[in-house]
Amino acid sequence: MSKELLKIENLKTYFDTWAGVVKAVDGISLEVEEGETLGLVGESGSGKTVTALSVLRIVPRPGKIVDGRILYRGENLLEKKENEMQKIRGKEIAYIFQDPATSLNPVFSIASQLIEVIRRHQNVGKQEAIEKAIELLRLVEIPDPKIRIRDYPHQLSGGMKQRMAVARALSCQPSLLLADEPTTNLDVTIQAQILGLMKNLKKKLGMSMVLITHDMGIVADMADRITVLYAGRVCESASTITIFYSPMHPYTEALLTAVPHLAIKREKLAVIPGTIPNLIEPPSGCRFHPRCKYARATCSEIVPPLEEIEPEHYVACLRAKEIAIRSPLES
Repeated sequence: MSKELLKIENLKTYFDTWAGVVKAVDGISLEVEEGETLGLVGESGSGKTVTALSVLRIVPRPGKIVDGRILYRGENLLEKKENEMQKIRGKEIAYIFQDPATSLNPVFSIASQLIEVIRRHQNVGKQEAIEKAIELLRLVEIPDPKIRIRDYPHQLSGGMKQRMAVARALSCQPSLLLADEPTTNLDVTIQAQILGLMKNLKKKLGMSMVLITHDMGIVADMADRITVLYAGRVCESASTITIFYSPMHPYTEALLTAVPHLAIKREKLAVIPGTIPNLIEPPSGCRFHPRCKYARATCSEIVPPLEEIEPEHYVACLRAKEIAIRSPLES
């Protein structure tokens, strides 16, 4: 039986700006079990990255976690002191940032950046740390690791930088990996290589993963379960198969319809009308109702609770039980 590793309850992370309070994450709840991959999907601005940054308490200013609980192995991370969190970051929970080019320090060699992380969390000498760093590069399939470890970030290609970012994240064999758009700005061939590498390493090391992406094709291949976010809230959460073949939230349906599929012939690719709402003054009731073709008057008046409609299938929609959503994959 799987054991719960991470549990987020009613998380609220706001940004106090000159224009007003941006409710980037506004009551998100989710769970990650040991050994599983959870896909966090949604459009840009849905709260995916801010949720992940909140887990490690590294939300950039003026962002602030204002409510909720983040339980890791049963302990609330929001109650821990900063020196306790420093021991967790990198060692227990690691993060792969969206753009490796900006997360790698250009003035330090690959060796320096890997050795720093290893020695911070492991009681090893410099030589042993160097050997571990070389082994990490070999693990992420960087050729000639003994030579490339002396390189600087500007000497690496985009794919190599991403492999380096993966190596750094895995340097202390974390239990949980937060991967934020790990294939951004990479061509399709390199994307496939990086995703295949991450899948193999996850299985080999037995870790859990939260995969943040807007690409439904990636989560279809990588995730065990999917949580769909919209405007800072959870719309739907279920197994990957359920999300793709039996979606129950209109936003999930819209996301799937907008994805090109070789098996489905369409004259024109569908688009989701409108845009993500202003999170300073979000719509009342269901935040998706201004863009929803199923919306009724009550949808603008009542905030839909996240309910378990079917076993392990959670949906936040007032009309989930009455509307008949058909998966585009069955068209």
